[in-house]
Amino acid sequence: MPRRPRRTPPRVLAAIAAGGALGAPARYGLAQLIHVPKDHFPWATFWTNISGSLVLGLVLAVILERFPPTRYLRPFLATGFLGAYTTYSTFAVETDLLLRDGRVTTAVLYAGGSLVAGFVAVWLGIWAVRSVWERPPHHETGGGG
Repeated sequence: MPRRPRRTPPRVLAAIAAGGALGAPARYGLAQLIHVPKDHFPWATFWTNISGSLVLGLVLAVILERFPPTRYLRPFLATGFLGAYTTYSTFAVETDLLLRDGRVTTAVLYAGGSLVAGFVAVWLGIWAVRSVWERPPHHETGGGG
């Protein structure tokens, strides 16, 4: 007999929706700060996605490694807020438009650079949290002679 898929509880969906309701305007706000002239490298989406990747690394390292699991925090932040803040769809459309406009080198640099920089940003976020919390306590040594 086939198993029925587990349904996500309504409160978890509400946490995701609340995070998304905050993440989308945050993305819009950042995009307004980064002016990109028409036919130029899509810096607004690039920096939005990279900053979101960095924050994802920070958030997940903190939540998963330092706090007891909660039912709502990770869905709110990682899925809701950062899912709405970052934008794969705009990234895909911009890459396609660059290719259609014959700007193959820019499209390849944008797509490849976004993927590499995104992975590096996630790793840096995780590394930053771990390096702060895994440091041994600082002990002063007594003078001696």
